[in-house]
Amino acid sequence: MSVSPPGVRDRLVESRVVPLGGVRGLSVHRTLPLRGLPTVGPWCFVDQFGPTLSPMQVMPHPHTGLQTVTWPLAGEIRHRDSRGTDVVLKPGELNLMTSGDGVSHSEVSVSTKPTVMHGLQLWVALPNTRRLGPSNFEHHANLPRVEGEGWHGTVMMGELEGAKSPARAYSPIVGAELRLRPGRSRIPLEAGFEHAILAVDGMAIVDEHVDVGHREMYYLAPGRKEVTIDVRTDTIVLLIGGEPFTEQLLMWWNFIGRTHDDIVEARNDWEAESERFGFVDGHDGVRIPAPPMPNVRLTPRRRTL
Repeated sequence: MSVSPPGVRDRLVESRVVPLGGVRGLSVHRTLPLRGLPTVGPWCFVDQFGPTLSPMQVMPHPHTGLQTVTWPLAGEIRHRDSRGTDVVLKPGELNLMTSGDGVSHSEVSVSTKPTVMHGLQLWVALPNTRRLGPSNFEHHANLPRVEGEGWHGTVMMGELEGAKSPARAYSPIVGAELRLRPGRSRIPLEAGFEHAILAVDGMAIVDEHVDVGHREMYYLAPGRKEVTIDVRTDTIVLLIGGEPFTEQLLMWWNFIGRTHDDIVEARNDWEAESERFGFVDGHDGVRIPAPPMPNVRLTPRRRTL
């Protein structure tokens, strides 16, 4: 195993419960962003919802400067957006929405009866070369499978063990759901990437001594060619990573920009129902209002690890 660069270290990250409440109707466990760790590669946001019988009711809301990655493990989600997209997402399938300079969408449980909902919502920060471009949407029902010593998985984004996802990425990246069998699994890593392991549905032991609890995440600094994960029962983990994202990044609410003024402009455009964010059909004009701006000037998130 290679040694991490000076000043960069592995770290265990506990999840924090974020009550979305209101029209959204459920809480999530969030592990990224974290103070001192705004990104893992270009990944800048990781939420896990469920397992829960609470429905997903995320009414129309805007995004800028990012890609949304929706990955359900249980339950079906209907996605509608201002591009006119209307698709039902099932477990094992990927929704990837690229906001560019502006898009809006909704995500709502398909079933009207109590149904188990469980899954992951992630964001990928777009680089300067793409963040002001047009929006786009991809639905991938057939993703590449991959397997190794003690595990098999599905590659959502990027490439792992020669299996490459068809999902469009704009930065060097990897994202994969891994299903581990009891015992020890050896997961190959790209040495130039930083990575993180999220324990999705149970406990895992990383590097033979680090206990990663349910919904916790373990950050792996660059310079590694593999990681070992031990589990006692069949367990799902999420592997994310990529080249360290070095661009200045300012995140607030559902927007990613580079400056305070970027965020103010996006918020004002959403509140003014600007054409920039379009309109999502099927909700009778209901939309999530932007929160008020704080009474301080927003500054980019800084990495201190």
